[in-house]
Amino acid sequence: MKMPPIQVWTIDDFRLDPSRPLYEQLVEQMRAKIARGELEPGARLPSVREAAAALRVNPTTIMKTYQELERLGLIVTHRGQGTFVTDAAAAIRDSRRQLARAAVAQLEETARSIGLTLAEIIALAQEEE
Repeated sequence: MKMPPIQVWTIDDFRLDPSRPLYEQLVEQMRAKIARGELEPGARLPSVREAAAALRVNPTTIMKTYQELERLGLIVTHRGQGTFVTDAAAAIRDSRRQLARAAVAQLEETARSIGLTLAEIIALAQEEE
């Protein structure tokens, strides 16, 4: 069986804010990359050491990131072969829905903060300027 090529990352592939836990940011951004298809099902991820070196973070940060993504069902680790994006379309679809719901909740909160409803914000977004 031929192994898929390993994803190669650089620090420029992620936006990291030192004021927030790095592993949480990496989980969020990798979930989004999987949802968008940038990390395709079956894609082989770099080892913990390779990812840590590429992103200039502690290997423990990557290990926590991979553990959380595995808990969410978005990646799988096969001993001796590596870590891969899941082939389970349902897990990816569920994650995409969760991300979309969170985005809608944030938009609703923003709308309320300026005295508008979600429907009014959507209508404004659809208006021609």
